[in-house]
Amino acid sequence: MPEKALKTVCCDVVNRGVAVYGDNVYLAALDNHVLALDGATGKVVWDQKIQDPGVGYALTVAPLAVDGKIVVGESGGEYGARDFIVALDAKTGEQVWKRYTVPAPDEKNGDTWPKGAYLHAGAPAWLTGSFDPETHTLFWGVGNPSPWLAKLRPGKNLYSDSVLALDPDTGNIKWYYQYTENDTWDYDGNNESVLANITWQGKPVKALLHVDRNGFFYALDRTTGAYLFAEPFTKVMSVTGHLPDGSPIENDAVRPDIGKSIFTCPSFLGGKNWWPIAIDESRNLAFVPTLHACMSMNGTAVSYLAGLPYLGETFEVQPEPDSDGWGEVQAIDINTGKQVWSHKSKQPWNDGMLATASGLVFSGGADGYFNAFDAKTGKILWTSPKMSSGIIGVPTSYQVDGKQYIAVLSGWGGATPIWGGMMAKDPLVAKIPRGGELHVFALP
Repeated sequence: MPEKALKTVCCDVVNRGVAVYGDNVYLAALDNHVLALDGATGKVVWDQKIQDPGVGYALTVAPLAVDGKIVVGESGGEYGARDFIVALDAKTGEQVWKRYTVPAPDEKNGDTWPKGAYLHAGAPAWLTGSFDPETHTLFWGVGNPSPWLAKLRPGKNLYSDSVLALDPDTGNIKWYYQYTENDTWDYDGNNESVLANITWQGKPVKALLHVDRNGFFYALDRTTGAYLFAEPFTKVMSVTGHLPDGSPIENDAVRPDIGKSIFTCPSFLGGKNWWPIAIDESRNLAFVPTLHACMSMNGTAVSYLAGLPYLGETFEVQPEPDSDGWGEVQAIDINTGKQVWSHKSKQPWNDGMLATASGLVFSGGADGYFNAFDAKTGKILWTSPKMSSGIIGVPTSYQVDGKQYIAVLSGWGGATPIWGGMMAKDPLVAKIPRGGELHVFALP
């Protein structure tokens, strides 16, 4: 890995996994190479460079295999990149299509940016999308615009903070939905798109569920992109509601500016960050790891320079007023967006959720304990022995010879200790040990 490739990685030097397809294992690397490895030997089958390293681009995403193609999305929203999603031929590595997440001036919605801004507009695609074989549609989340300070780029800034419904054969956009317009709070729109069947106004709907950093739980019709509902799941001050067509209602009073300091909720870490939800369709529930944190923000002057952060804002994470802790696990009714039960935590809850058919929900806390919740009630039915570190690794389940196992990685890190501000300084958080371990449990 060339050293310069590590200079413009946001956020933290991470990799979110591989794709397995046919006989190969596919890896997206931080230096913007995608590799196909022979699954039996590890030998490189092909190695495709998709962007120069060290100039604001990096690949931290787990690839997605779809119909003979390997799809990856670039990150770089904090460095003024013009990000994109690209599909490569699974056999050869040759590019099949490339979709920029910010349109050029002569493209549809290119007029939602000031002149010339599209070249360094960010809109990263750093979390793996979802594929729906029923509608033959690829759904991919798109993150924050650049620079962070929205005053420097008036307009809706499409397709930042959005979900794109793409034709997986061509990369053409079927429809889009924007969660936050002209984002100035780094709310992104990358969080996972979960495909579920729900009942809305008495009728069955093929839905896309999304729990956004702006603090809202969204349901969209995944066949048309039509807005169904959005309900807050944490304290919201920036995006305060939605019009009947789904357009966000935003609070201009909490927009930072040069010389203007604001306080708003959620923080830029979001009401939920990248750690995924789980759903139980049989019980009509989504299980959401929730963060209760707000922030102060100040605008600053900034100019684009290749390879340097392109923000225009400073920030500090602060406690959510009237909250009795930083974290929470909650169950939300997928048909209404309303909370069903809640489990509060003094520490942030930065772990993903795993729901099983037997009505158990697994997730780990920053306190180092891994838990099995009752899906209906939220009651903790089982707790592991204390691990040597906090837990932010996503739990997974697998079966060997008819026996089911649950595995999770412990190891504290990620965004909270780096940018967590007052949350990171909280003694309950600051003293969480580092170090990673794999823990595997067998179900009786």
